[in-house]
Amino acid sequence: MTEIFNEMYADNRTVRTHYSPYADWLAATAPERIREKLTEADTLFRRAGITFAVYGDETGTERLIPFDIVPRIIPSAEWEFLQRGLRQRVTALNAFLHDSYHDQEILQAGRIPAEQVLCNVQYRPGMQGIDVPMDVYAHIAGIDLVRAGAGEYYVLEDNLRVPSGVSYMLEDRKAMMRLFPELFARYSVAPVEHYPDLLLETLRSVAPAGVRDPTVVLLTPGAHNSAYFEHAFLAQQMGIELVEGQDLFVDDEIVYIRTTQGPHRVDVIYRRIDDDFIDPLAFRPESMLGVPGLLTAYRAGRVTISNAVGTGIADDKSIFPYVPEMIRFYLGEEPVLANVPTWILRRPADLAHVLEHLDELVVKEVHGAGGYGMLIGPLASQAEIAAFRERIVADPARYIAQPTLALSTCPTFVDSGLAPRHIDLRPFVLSGRDVMMVPGGLTRVALREGSLVVNSSQGGGTKDTWVLTC
Repeated sequence: MTEIFNEMYADNRTVRTHYSPYADWLAATAPERIREKLTEADTLFRRAGITFAVYGDETGTERLIPFDIVPRIIPSAEWEFLQRGLRQRVTALNAFLHDSYHDQEILQAGRIPAEQVLCNVQYRPGMQGIDVPMDVYAHIAGIDLVRAGAGEYYVLEDNLRVPSGVSYMLEDRKAMMRLFPELFARYSVAPVEHYPDLLLETLRSVAPAGVRDPTVVLLTPGAHNSAYFEHAFLAQQMGIELVEGQDLFVDDEIVYIRTTQGPHRVDVIYRRIDDDFIDPLAFRPESMLGVPGLLTAYRAGRVTISNAVGTGIADDKSIFPYVPEMIRFYLGEEPVLANVPTWILRRPADLAHVLEHLDELVVKEVHGAGGYGMLIGPLASQAEIAAFRERIVADPARYIAQPTLALSTCPTFVDSGLAPRHIDLRPFVLSGRDVMMVPGGLTRVALREGSLVVNSSQGGGTKDTWVLTC
């Protein structure tokens, strides 16, 4: 997997067919206009308040996520393949979650080691035997895809707890349409702006039984959260209330929102708070972010929480290698999308292999996120490798390892001009009465030359993702 696939150019530097109109436009556009549009894009994003906070930054400075004006373009047939694989994968993940909290057939069959699930820190025993509407646990899933080799797609990671980034997908499209309307005359690009409508439809479809006109709210930990812009944005786009824990209360196993007209029942909570903080009576007593008694109302079937409590077992990196087996077990199908090959370091043979090849591999904490808690062997110093080796040996079960993939690149405007930079793709899959998604996703780009880390907190940026309709 050492070959680097360029999304826009073939090996001989000829432009790929689906990029030809863009390449023609780019060649005919003066560099001065490009620079003006890059500046205008920054202004648009800053005025819209599209910033994020970096955890650990004591200054509390809000940063602007860099936006690149070269789109990532996906032909329609390619998207149809991805969509088929994403639907299959998320359907199997939801089946696994239901099974894990009910009959545990896949564990009894020995297809996944029981201790991997039942001893997982994300496993919630209080969810055992609890039925959720339509047996759907992960209503919103962000599946990270990468491209390597000659252009093959691989699943790098499943995000099922509180997946973020969809607001940037929507704002990137809005910016591109405003900055370069002439480009959309050259292309038939599938729309993404109806995502909030699909999200609200999904959330309403999983309301508790018997509720005909459900009230949906978005629960945020507050303005200091790094994704608060997205919370406020989505609530506004869906036309629902953005609430904090103190705005809700539970009475007789029913959740209410405090309003100027008095208490109003809440039926669906789109939560952007981790399990541990959602109910101080059930999890962390010191949490000031959640709603006391919420889990009791949830267990009684009086409110739907999206995504479901306990969903984290399915996006734990130690469970990731078993997703292809889930697809075979629950659906009787072969996976459409392949996993990135993964070593599970709790296995002695895998551990021995990884320790011998640390300088070649990417090692991740099973609960890590945002590009933190990981080692990229080929880019690490000998001292960093030695230090990480000690951490692995001390607690092997805490880590998984993957090959250092040569992620595909897309031309990107940097200080020196147009240059290839590595990218990934996070499509968002909605599961309720139906499994739906908008054609596209969030394309993240590693702006530093040679970097494989696309996370915004690590210096990454975003691109608009165009799925062609023909």
